Amino acid sequence: MTFKGWPAEALEFYEGLEADNSKGYWSEHKAVYVESVHAPMAALLTDLADEFGEGRIFRPNRDVRFSADKSPYKTNIAATLAAGYLQLSADGLAAGSGMYQLASDQLERYRRLVTGDATAPQLERVIAEVKRAKIDVVGTNPLKTAPRGYPKDHPRVDLLRNKGLIAWKHWPVAAWLGTAGAKTRVADFFRAARPLAVWLDDHVGPSTIDEPRS
Repeated sequence: MTFKGWPAEALEFYEGLEADNSKGYWSEHKAVYVESVHAPMAALLTDLADEFGEGRIFRPNRDVRFSADKSPYKTNIAATLAAGYLQLSADGLAAGSGMYQLASDQLERYRRLVTGDATAPQLERVIAEVKRAKIDVVGTNPLKTAPRGYPKDHPRVDLLRNKGLIAWKHWPVAAWLGTAGAKTRVADFFRAARPLAVWLDDHVGPSTIDEPRS
């Protein structure tokens, strides 16, 4: 199946699920999810795989074991591929790339890089390049102030406070979501965000420790 966009029924499905997040609604509309939501996402991931890596779609069920919100279903369909993350909901389409949650050893390296005279200017140039493509660069789970051991008035304190760093783009609902043009926008995003992803991969790198599970 070649990706041709998401039909209006996909967005209507999530509008309905937001209003009635119940097993009854899901069972009654499961065919719409399979045909109009899941199948296009799977087709999009297949079309993108050669350039951006194999994709995986997340399960629609929420893990409610440790959540006060017991709503059983996610109100979006999300997927990962080597280049990043994709999400479709009633609000539109979104894509992300980078490192959302740095492990403790990655975070230590990241902070050294942000304060390093040789590496920090390069990161700032990469961020500026990505932003010129009209893509947001967002720090995730930021601290309220500089981390312990770093001055609160550090010139790059906004970067220091982050526990992750990603490129992010959200597209509101528009007619092009129902066309193959959605694939072009996603591909253009991942290409434009690549400098940040490459910088993080090359400098921060993967974690070498096992983080405890929450």
